[in-house]
Amino acid sequence: MTDELKQYAYEHRHDFDRLVEFKSVSAKKSELPETAAWIADTFRDLGAQEVEKWTDFGEDNPVVFASFKGQNQDKTILFYNHYDVQPAEPFDEWKTEPFKVTEKDGFFYGRGISDDKGELMYRLTLLKYYKEHGGLPVNVKFFVEGEEEVGSLRTPKYAEKHSEQLSCDACVWEGGGYNNMDHYQVVGGLRGIISFDVEVTTADVDMHSSLASYAESAPWRLVKGLSSLRDTNGHILIDGFYDTVDKMSPEEEKLAEEQDFNLENAKKAAGLRRTVNDYNPLKELVNMPTISINGLSAGYQGTGVKTVIPRHASAKLDCRLSPHQDPEKMMQLVREQLVKNGFPDLEVHMNLGEPGYRADVNDEFVKLAMDEAKKYYGPETKYVLNAAGGGPADMVNTLGVPTLSIGCGYAGAKVHGPNENIRVKDYTDAVQYLGNLLNAYGK
Repeated sequence: MTDELKQYAYEHRHDFDRLVEFKSVSAKKSELPETAAWIADTFRDLGAQEVEKWTDFGEDNPVVFASFKGQNQDKTILFYNHYDVQPAEPFDEWKTEPFKVTEKDGFFYGRGISDDKGELMYRLTLLKYYKEHGGLPVNVKFFVEGEEEVGSLRTPKYAEKHSEQLSCDACVWEGGGYNNMDHYQVVGGLRGIISFDVEVTTADVDMHSSLASYAESAPWRLVKGLSSLRDTNGHILIDGFYDTVDKMSPEEEKLAEEQDFNLENAKKAAGLRRTVNDYNPLKELVNMPTISINGLSAGYQGTGVKTVIPRHASAKLDCRLSPHQDPEKMMQLVREQLVKNGFPDLEVHMNLGEPGYRADVNDEFVKLAMDEAKKYYGPETKYVLNAAGGGPADMVNTLGVPTLSIGCGYAGAKVHGPNENIRVKDYTDAVQYLGNLLNAYGK
């Protein structure tokens, strides 16, 4: 296939901008049913044989399911996307209107343009092309959910209940794109995750700071307990936390070592002042667990002076897990370690836990996707065993099919932050590559 698809994608690059205009922030439960309704209508307009909005487990953020018939009806690919986004705050740091696609200097800007609305938009563009040019090469299905940014808690339930409708030969996940060396990546999985709160109360009332001679401070107690879980090099000090890390095959070890990662590029892109390790963390990014403090809350933080000893302090944390570690078990290890370290008064509340997933690198669909990527993006294209981040991998594990992330993102996309963006060229290239892959799979 020539670059016909790429040219088509450029000419139609604003056909689905309306998707970004919906303020579909799942954390705020805003405009989620409206967004789902627009997506369902769009699938119908693009010729879907079947479109449904699933609300089996709540009507506040429906799942949109759609299916399309292809020329080769023996092959079916399922696409996973989500239509919810992170809050756009702080608004004053945006240089464009967050909930509007702005094209400027070869970039698209807008909340969700990379995670994950832009990914869905380029797939809609491909559907439109095939509707106008003889039909899809293979059967295609879509599962588009509205709570990924708050943990996809109901997605596994939908996958299990509707497993027959979701049956497929392969799944193409959200996301993917270029790494910080600007080389394209095909990603074969996800790390798992646990997210949890830790809180402590040290008194019935806030006390005068002069009493710090004997009175324990909740913030001090909290940070001391949390610091006992990790050393200054990022190594986790929780007994047993590394015991169930995935054992990588020699082929997987080789693929991990062949990844290209430049720490200086990563530091420059984020303005990162300090790192926990000054080496290329290739295996760590795909296979090793982490522990992070996402936020801390305690005491007075307004203007001026208020000299108190706060009675209460809390923190939000997450751990990224090796793909096949059990979230519930890892959460229990955190609780047990705080007790072992002398902090039984620190209360731990689990918010969510998701397992990871890793595709078989020898699967035929995986090999085909990689071959087509190298043909289109060049021989420097990399295969990544699994992304550093997580997602609703319970769904993938339920489906039991090879799953890959291939998309239009890049390392400078500022995902979840102000001025989220993608490059226009990456968007049009993604349409062309995906079309190439569908054609090759159909043959």
